[in-house]
Amino acid sequence: MCNCDTGGDDRRSCYPSSLTDEVWAVLEPLMPVRDRRKGGAARRYGDRLVLDAVFFVLRSGCQWRMIPRDLLPWDAAYRWFRTWAADGTIDRVHDALRDQVRIQAGRQADPSAAVLDAQSIKSSEGGQARGFDMGKKTTGRKRHLIVDTLGLLLVVMVTSASVQDRVGGREILQRLAARFPSIALVWADGGYANSIVNGLLAWAKEKLGLVLEIVKRSDDVKGFQVLPRRWVVERTFGWLIRHRRLARDYERRTVNSETMIKLAMIRLMATRLAGQTVQWSNTSEREAARRLTVETHLAA
Repeated sequence: MCNCDTGGDDRRSCYPSSLTDEVWAVLEPLMPVRDRRKGGAARRYGDRLVLDAVFFVLRSGCQWRMIPRDLLPWDAAYRWFRTWAADGTIDRVHDALRDQVRIQAGRQADPSAAVLDAQSIKSSEGGQARGFDMGKKTTGRKRHLIVDTLGLLLVVMVTSASVQDRVGGREILQRLAARFPSIALVWADGGYANSIVNGLLAWAKEKLGLVLEIVKRSDDVKGFQVLPRRWVVERTFGWLIRHRRLARDYERRTVNSETMIKLAMIRLMATRLAGQTVQWSNTSEREAARRLTVETHLAA
């Protein structure tokens, strides 16, 4: 059931991107508590309505100025988007949901292993950190992701597409080690073990205490191949680009790109915790879901 009540008698229209009552029940306890003792005018728009507007932009891919008028003014939605990103609200909500999903799946809140990969994506004209990926022949940006073994986001870093995987990998591994000291093993593809930078694996072990294990593709197999461990992060990339705002990088600043990725994962995790089902849309995702189910039963 969708309820877009702002808290008064005014009822707003509902869209497919609007939060259901069940999903909002998961998110509401994690939103910042307003301190009325600080004074000032009462807020005109509630947190749920603001999130509905932000998720409308994320799912539809529209410009902020094209938010429907029966939601709220675009500048109010964008202001709260920037405020929650700057004060750490989005990070806190995201991390809390990830811990809940891991615990619900029978895992410890602190992960011990992770998967690293990068994805080059086209961007709009101009903006911060825009370059050309010679390998993928793509002009835009690169998303460096580290996820846990469930595919949940641990660390994200958006750079110019011209940044090589090995260079970006070193930076994001440092961020991972600083935030998640419990992680000891990271899987990655062969691009992170190029002989030109011979010391990446040794550097990760010596400086960060991380074992970087390379999962290589078989030269005998042509076309699509589901690779052990690496399919987890590939599935996460698939989750992200279902959101039209993330199918191409439209953000002017890389920090906003990272925030949009976190918001996509917040919506996904809140939906899971609300008990709503996820429909697999293609063969690779169904195969990934089947493998995850098998691995979960074996671990149990």
